Amino acid sequence: MSQSMAKAPEAGVLALEDEKLGNAGANNMLAGLHGVGQFLNALQTRLRHGQATRVPLRLLRLELKENALECEWIARPPDVWDADLPAHVSDRHASWQALDDALTIRQLIFSALPDVRSAVLRAYRESKRPTGLIIEGKVSPGEEPVRVLSLTMRAKLNGFRFCIENGVLVPLLAE
Repeated sequence: MSQSMAKAPEAGVLALEDEKLGNAGANNMLAGLHGVGQFLNALQTRLRHGQATRVPLRLLRLELKENALECEWIARPPDVWDADLPAHVSDRHASWQALDDALTIRQLIFSALPDVRSAVLRAYRESKRPTGLIIEGKVSPGEEPVRVLSLTMRAKLNGFRFCIENGVLVPLLAE
């Protein structure tokens, strides 16, 4: 009888430890969901309107697996008010906006989701062609590089890959 009494508390302790582990897993999941909610809220608030366009950003996919994240979106088209500008000027505005959005999304991810250690970010231009990928970045948290005035240089220093010709983003070729 004393042996069964001695084992009973151990079983109770094990069950309690298992319960704690289960709660920790649930807490991690809830913290992840809370972080995703914060990210989506910040994305909707800060990127509702761009600086060069009033068109909202369209999120295509957001996937969080443990401490890695993938995020894809459609780059904003030129603003309706740019319709009277030459095409190369409105395309430059849209390209500038796409790079600015990529940097902002990077910053929002690592501030809203501090447990994320790496992220793959992709921006697509709405296109009928399958090669609509215009910006891709495999980024990680850390201090932003020394502040540089050039938006394209800042994007490159932050881990983004893109091809720009005459100030306009062109589709990336598969590597």
